[in-house]
Amino acid sequence: MARRAMRAGVEPEAVFALSHAVVARWWEQALYWEREEIWPHRLHRLAGGSVGGEPAWWRIVGRDAAVFPEVVAVAQALLDPAMAEVAWRASGGVRSQALRDDGPFCRRLGERVDRTWLGPLIAADHGGPLSDFTGALVRARRGVGPPGWRDDPRHLKREQQPATMAGQLRVLAAERKSGGTGTRWRATVPAEHRMHIDQLLDEAREQLVQLRGVQSGTTAEVARTLLQQLSHSAHLIDRAIVDPAAAAVAGGVALEDVARWSRLPAGELAEILAARQDED
Repeated sequence: MARRAMRAGVEPEAVFALSHAVVARWWEQALYWEREEIWPHRLHRLAGGSVGGEPAWWRIVGRDAAVFPEVVAVAQALLDPAMAEVAWRASGGVRSQALRDDGPFCRRLGERVDRTWLGPLIAADHGGPLSDFTGALVRARRGVGPPGWRDDPRHLKREQQPATMAGQLRVLAAERKSGGTGTRWRATVPAEHRMHIDQLLDEAREQLVQLRGVQSGTTAEVARTLLQQLSHSAHLIDRAIVDPAAAAVAGGVALEDVARWSRLPAGELAEILAARQDED
């Protein structure tokens, strides 16, 4: 891989850092991948057979070892000119087009990490280092965008760098020391629940972004598009409000405070949370 990077005029460290960020993001999202079996089995083996009652601790200390094969596979893909050509064609080339959730680039990347089902999940993850990579790759080939380091598809933004093991362990230790209504959010809300909230927010954000530039056409067409998209976004936001509210109440925060922050009557919020609990 290092020789391939040098032949391409790319620093191997930059490629590996980008690949690691991509896969570390998948590692967090994999809690919601119903078909994921490789990483759980690998993590249990790293823990000597079972993570026991410390899954959060083992997910932190075992992450880099567990994902290393996928990091190497993704790094090789990012250096592969054939994959770059796939991304270019999927974008529409000179005539840009919206990327599909079943696009060939993401599908082939899923195949490279032995997960043929992963392509649509990768494609639906907007705003991550992989989508930035493909976007910069296409812009560079089209010759558009600001000059400088932003033209480098393998540049990794600081905010996209994965959390270090030391940092995550410090947060975990702080969460476990907290108690009562002063508990830390990450200690109160399971990782699966936090990821679900993030997904709702991302979906709502994506819906709103799609509304830019739609105010052209007939009155009926524009009104239908705006209202349908806004209504869907509002529904997603409503769902995203209930989840943090339920987590806060479960963590010991007073219902009245949560209701005030949610701008809902306390009685109505109590009914919503009770109904949600019944559904669960």
